[in-house]
Amino acid sequence: MKPRSRKALLAVLLVLALVVVACRVRGLLAGVVPSPAGDVSSISVPAGFQISLYAADVAGARAMALGPEGVVFVGSLNVGKVYAIVDRGGEPRTTETVVIASELSQPNGVAFRDGTLYVGEVNRILKFPDIAARLRNPPPPAVVTDAYPTDRHHGWKVIRFGPDGKLYVPVGAPCNVCEPAREIYATITRLDMAGGPPEIVARGVRNSVGFDWHPATGELWFTDNGRDWLGDDRPPDELNRAARPGLHFGFPYCHGIGIPDPELNKGRDCANFTPPARELGAHVAALGMRFYTGTMFPERFRGGVFIAEHGSWNRSSPVGYRVSFVGLRGNDVLSYEMFAEGWLRGAVAWGRPADVLVLPDGSLLVSDDKAGRIYRISYTGPR
Repeated sequence: MKPRSRKALLAVLLVLALVVVACRVRGLLAGVVPSPAGDVSSISVPAGFQISLYAADVAGARAMALGPEGVVFVGSLNVGKVYAIVDRGGEPRTTETVVIASELSQPNGVAFRDGTLYVGEVNRILKFPDIAARLRNPPPPAVVTDAYPTDRHHGWKVIRFGPDGKLYVPVGAPCNVCEPAREIYATITRLDMAGGPPEIVARGVRNSVGFDWHPATGELWFTDNGRDWLGDDRPPDELNRAARPGLHFGFPYCHGIGIPDPELNKGRDCANFTPPARELGAHVAALGMRFYTGTMFPERFRGGVFIAEHGSWNRSSPVGYRVSFVGLRGNDVLSYEMFAEGWLRGAVAWGRPADVLVLPDGSLLVSDDKAGRIYRISYTGPR
């Protein structure tokens, strides 16, 4: 190749590389670069709904759990704190934020049962007995188990008690995509509070950060984050249905509905794995999810699934940064649609939805770990 031609080719390759880097940085800016929190009025919700600020100054607000009447517990990630949000009533609602614990290791997950608050750290589950009577003077936590891996990559936990009375705890893969060395990785487990090691109930789950049980069937449904670096539009995040324990949902061999992994599939038939109930947007980072069990919202939302889409970090054009809704009839998915959005301004996000929670009055809470807030969505339109 002639020197002039070689220089021209190198110039073209350099330009292309700069374009790729610029696109990646643009996607990264949406989730990482600090930006001033926006006005709640910039978040759009469907006609008849309204969104308001439920609690401010909840740094790193992530997973939420209903506590005793008027109390919502909130975990965090890198902030290391666990909060109690106390509802003081009135319209608009007024709340008080109380710090229950601090300096914990990514205490993302929280669950409440029989007066005790449970907190999921990276490798262990803690409990705070009789917390309802001691919000402002919490007892030191006791360790329920420290049987979980110490990896911080996908190491944060979501915890919830199932209909069987056991505590469910997902364990993410310690990588973007790999064949984990230990069986417990890329699973959903459950713990018997009477003791014993974690029991695996679902396999092939890359990183679930939200799950709930179908209000009619009692079946476990969960979100799962798809792997990175297969392009802007592949693979999808997933909403999965575990009709029974022991199913394998494909990771790391297959993704979405029949998408073989280019690195690790090794000739496996994707039809042998359980496909998602619904493919979600690629890289939207679907985290917390809840079935809507209230009666405040119109009929079409009842029994459907609300999902907090945290937002992409490595896509050339940012996606997610919203609350979506999946309409169901029984186990059949009818729709996947936007419900609340406005946390994304161009290529930069001022907030990132992390979890959703249905309050006893039927309104919906949304946590935002970037803005450090919790919002309340209510319905005031025609019935």
